[in-house]
Amino acid sequence: MIDTGDTAFILAAAGLVLLMTPGLALFYGGMVRSKNVLGTILQSFILISVISLEWVYIGYSMSFGPDVGGFIGDLSWFALNGISSAPSSDYATTIPQTVFMVYQCMFAIITPALITGAFAERMRFGPFLIFSVLWAVLVYNPVCHWIWGAGGWLGTKGVLDFAGGLVVHLTSGAAALAAAIILGPRKGYGKDSFMPHNLPMTLLGTGLLWFGWFGFNGGSALAANGIAATAFVSTHLGGMAGMAMWTLVEWLHRGKPTTLGAASGAIAGLATITPAAGFVGPNAAIIIGFLAGAGCYYGVTLKGRFGYDDSLDVVGIHGLGGVIGTICLGIFASKLVNPGGADGLLAGNPSFLGTQIFGVFVVGIYAFACSWVLLKVVDVTLGLRLPVDSEVSGLDLSEHSETAYS
Repeated sequence: MIDTGDTAFILAAAGLVLLMTPGLALFYGGMVRSKNVLGTILQSFILISVISLEWVYIGYSMSFGPDVGGFIGDLSWFALNGISSAPSSDYATTIPQTVFMVYQCMFAIITPALITGAFAERMRFGPFLIFSVLWAVLVYNPVCHWIWGAGGWLGTKGVLDFAGGLVVHLTSGAAALAAAIILGPRKGYGKDSFMPHNLPMTLLGTGLLWFGWFGFNGGSALAANGIAATAFVSTHLGGMAGMAMWTLVEWLHRGKPTTLGAASGAIAGLATITPAAGFVGPNAAIIIGFLAGAGCYYGVTLKGRFGYDDSLDVVGIHGLGGVIGTICLGIFASKLVNPGGADGLLAGNPSFLGTQIFGVFVVGIYAFACSWVLLKVVDVTLGLRLPVDSEVSGLDLSEHSETAYS
């Protein structure tokens, strides 16, 4: 039976998650140089169209359609064939399946958009679009089915991911690492200044992301119930703790706190609490946020040591955050919080921690390897990197013939 309260809640949550993509566009746009701001923003915005089309025709069916061997959904729901306002028997049984479909569409949109921060200021627009679609088909859809799809093999093994620590953040972080290595550093990296051109824009994007994250995590309960309330509270506590800890660590390490650090810490905390949001209590959420703030801060500093140019720190924040959050779920999860979840290490179940670590390795290796191959194929056939003169003039002029500021 359709519950009108649940339906209204998930419709609102879907709108909040969609808002995260423009929020991400502003978050990233403020951190690049002014000559690249429009091109960077468009890389997120255009995926609202491109990935929605992919989702309607094959993505939803691959991710949530009838299971094929635990690895993928078949294509019997091609073009939303058979998807109606009746509830699904497998997913969110109190809301129309069309609502569940469009809610999950918003997750599919923002995940490849996250990757764009790693190759900001140096990838051609056409090859970017082709890579994004292929990545959604070959990485996002299968991993989504493995964990969230009925019959998915990782979900069957007991791997839990409440709202996307593995499905969203680790997959995008692994792809970001592959992209940063394959494309190489920006021209002048390590010599020229790459300071953010508009930090107020980045802070506005942070606020929109934080606001949308309540739909991202809270809506993943798929009903207006106590689990949604748990996830909503955990989301805020994880985000605020991440911001507080990053600011403190940066202050101690560099001598002064920065607005960019506060924004980065908030996003790190929000990303890290995502897999655990509906499975842990408030104190665990705060601890996870603190670990995110410190861990992701030091993770970001490592890119200089390893020599790859992850322009906007996707690997250190989203990739590492997804790993930390997924492992922390294996430690702090409690059936007293969510009877549909699991007990973690602190509740006397060390095997669940092992299950979560297994999930991290499987998803991380698959997403990195597949992304590497896709990037190489697109690079060889079309060429990923902007020519040097185009990179000097900037994405806005060279790729789109426009400028953000006169």
